[in-house]
Amino acid sequence: MQANLKYPCRGVAALALNVMSLAAFTLASIGCAAQTQPEPPSGIAAVAPPPPSAIAPAPLADAGAALIAQVVVARFLTNPDGDVDGFLTSDGMLVHFPPHMGPQLTAMVRPGDHVQVSGWRGPGGNLAAQRIADTRSGQQLVDQPPAGPPPLPPELRAAALSRLSVQGQVAHVTTAPRGEPDGVILADGTVIKLTPPIAQQFPALLQTGANVSAQGYGTRNQYGTALQATAFGSPGNLTQLYDRQPPAP
Repeated sequence: MQANLKYPCRGVAALALNVMSLAAFTLASIGCAAQTQPEPPSGIAAVAPPPPSAIAPAPLADAGAALIAQVVVARFLTNPDGDVDGFLTSDGMLVHFPPHMGPQLTAMVRPGDHVQVSGWRGPGGNLAAQRIADTRSGQQLVDQPPAGPPPLPPELRAAALSRLSVQGQVAHVTTAPRGEPDGVILADGTVIKLTPPIAQQFPALLQTGANVSAQGYGTRNQYGTALQATAFGSPGNLTQLYDRQPPAP
């Protein structure tokens, strides 16, 4: 099953294109930069939604169509910056939302909880969420522009990333907004991000069930592992994706 990551993580595309120069510059000038956690945006309020029974879940419609679905949260997903920006449902659908909603959502629901999601279906059958409501507690989150200070610039976020190596079986192929493949999600929830032009070089590996391996820069926390790949391939047969590799943090 393909899944569309509609909200690309902030700064990760820049890291993929400039990882060599950013890592060398920031590690020399900044050192051990502390990664602070932003305060929850004040623009997203937890309020009581309509009773779940008042809104009947709609079946999945054509791509781009609005829908409402009752789902069970199976596993949270992160982006390479470490932000929670999606979750997998118990029936294998990917629900995606902006990273600024992650702290509130992980405080509101846990894996195994039933939630009602309102949003739009993407090309791969996944759901871009506009509202997520906990059907048990009645709390909900609505996607609104984030409040508070602007995000850190890419070079500061790059300084907080770690060198990671992962491998496993592909459970989902992710796609960019226009539908082109841009990475995979492994069976254990690990997210491997690629740029679409590079992803097109590995058609045999960007398939459900394929065994893949990757190295790159990202984060590993209590919600999962995600990295932007600088090397990708089958286990024991990695292809370097860039001419020069940055120094390890």
